Amino acid sequence: MISKNKIAISIFIIWLFNISGILGILSSNSDWFLKLTPVNLSMYVILIVWNIDDVSKKLLLAFSIPFFIGFITEYLGVNYGLIFGSYSYGENLGFKIGGVPFMICVNWAVLTIITADLSKLIHKNTVVQSLLGGFTMMLLDIMIEVSAPRFDFWEFENNIIPLKNYIAWFIIGSIAHYLYHRIKIKTNKKVSIHIFVAIIIFFFTFLIV
Repeated sequence: MISKNKIAISIFIIWLFNISGILGILSSNSDWFLKLTPVNLSMYVILIVWNIDDVSKKLLLAFSIPFFIGFITEYLGVNYGLIFGSYSYGENLGFKIGGVPFMICVNWAVLTIITADLSKLIHKNTVVQSLLGGFTMMLLDIMIEVSAPRFDFWEFENNIIPLKNYIAWFIIGSIAHYLYHRIKIKTNKKVSIHIFVAIIIFFFTFLIV
């Protein structure tokens, strides 16, 4: 049983990082704060794991599914222009393997986990949950794509984001969700929802600022 104090501390850390990140990027030290993006993503992973009662090999498997799905699809995209279109990654997501930042694969896992928890609150059927999760990930991508070049995360060729990018996010996200749901990991929904809302507020801020 996860204690209320642990959840409260986790929520505090999520919003501390989120608000600090927004203010930092809006300041004259924006480059320094953007380079800390891998730290922020790592913090999300730590908090998700910290708030799981039963940390086992199943958790590693559940995390690995979206991680490696993300790596394979991103590798094909970056190196061959397949699936998402022609794009390349910048420097603020950290070190890369075959042109794919390690942390973008972590991001695939984090987004899958938090949107899976959200979909569980809406419907009980695994297929419906997977489709809802894939759709939610696609909506997040639509929002993130606007700021990605500005933050030196990634950029599409000629700054044109093809429609197939969003279709791919929905389809691949739904597949990742379905496989993830089959593992049946019990994560903390409160923590996931706060991470989800924090991500939305972060990127929405830079849509209007």
